[in-house]
Amino acid sequence: MQRRHFLMTSASALGAKAFAASKSPNDTVRIAVLGVNGRGQNHIEGYSRLKNVEVVSLVEPDLTVGRKVAGMMEGKTGRKVEVVQDLRRVLDDKTIDCISVATPNHWHALATVWGCQAGKDVYVEKPGSHNVLEGRKMIEAAQKYERVVQHGVQLRSSVALREAVEKLNAGVIGKVYMSRALIYRWRPSIGKHPVTEVPAELDYNIWQGPAREEAFSRRLVHYNWHYSWAHGNGEIGNQGVHETDMSLWGLGEQMPRHVGAMGGKFLWDDDKQTPEVLSSSFLFESGKYLEVAVRHWCTNEEHGVGVGNIFYGSEGYMTIHGYSKYATYLGQKREPGPTRDESGDHYANFVEVVRSRDKSLLHGPVETAHYSSAIAHLGNIAHRLGRRLEFDPKTEKFVGDAEADRMLTRDYRAPFVVPDKV
Repeated sequence: MQRRHFLMTSASALGAKAFAASKSPNDTVRIAVLGVNGRGQNHIEGYSRLKNVEVVSLVEPDLTVGRKVAGMMEGKTGRKVEVVQDLRRVLDDKTIDCISVATPNHWHALATVWGCQAGKDVYVEKPGSHNVLEGRKMIEAAQKYERVVQHGVQLRSSVALREAVEKLNAGVIGKVYMSRALIYRWRPSIGKHPVTEVPAELDYNIWQGPAREEAFSRRLVHYNWHYSWAHGNGEIGNQGVHETDMSLWGLGEQMPRHVGAMGGKFLWDDDKQTPEVLSSSFLFESGKYLEVAVRHWCTNEEHGVGVGNIFYGSEGYMTIHGYSKYATYLGQKREPGPTRDESGDHYANFVEVVRSRDKSLLHGPVETAHYSSAIAHLGNIAHRLGRRLEFDPKTEKFVGDAEADRMLTRDYRAPFVVPDKV
């Protein structure tokens, strides 16, 4: 680890012009994708559409998964791609420009911090962090090492939704005072899974990374980790981060002052630790209000929205449908107003900024990763403690509540530690 620290320190000295100084705008951007069992395959597909962008390495602790995806890539392109289990291999590779993080949540922040320290630009899936303190460290790392960090909330690149926020700011529905984030996803029971031996092709030490030591079980690997507090953040920290991000964007807010939450498990006796149903509320110092609703099974849509957002104003309301559509309804009779449905390319935006080094062009900067993820974390903390909480947006600590403050971070498993000083 001493050698890694030296390499990170040396890389950081290159500064923000490292990529631009060493490559012409037409040179290939070389990317390593971290985690390819699920979302990482979308990363690969997204980069494959871009000119002079090449995925050169897959980082996947499960070699069965990694080799399968590498084989699929070779079948499409005729080009072999490297598969490694330990992300530190690609961080030490100076020929790799960027890492694209699609690991389980508990790895997101550390991979981002290490990537910045190693001189890599970073695309990181939602939620950016596994806890509140990690998000702040991601911001500090991106600033200190002058790296581009894009948060994987692709709705930020939607042409329609960027227009929607402009219209909210211009008063299309009057004074906006409230948003609802709706996460009504079909999430069945995950069953119960015993402790078993670690598969031969899986580096379980790397998979666990910053999380506490825990016996191997299919209740975690691969997808079910979403519902373990040590590895995931439940549905509010899964699909929900897209919607919390959209709400903060439309409201023009960051951190709340007051937090409340209630929910639980109502249908299944399974291995999920996180709630099936969760209703969270957040009041900001401005007086604006946010509700976040997680429902998991047979349910209705609201105003045609099952996954998305509703903004309420003095003159009407706006609905956000998924990642690319908005509609407005004005006045007491809910007369149809402006609407649009048009997506965008979040990966292209990331690569554009990697080349230009102009962070003002970045659609999902690292700050959005911190704030939208923090909404999920704060809601989960209020739910787990079973009481309303007061939060100080300036210090990013709870007011007079040491028990809640302890849940703003975690005990890390060495050497996979998000440092106090990045």
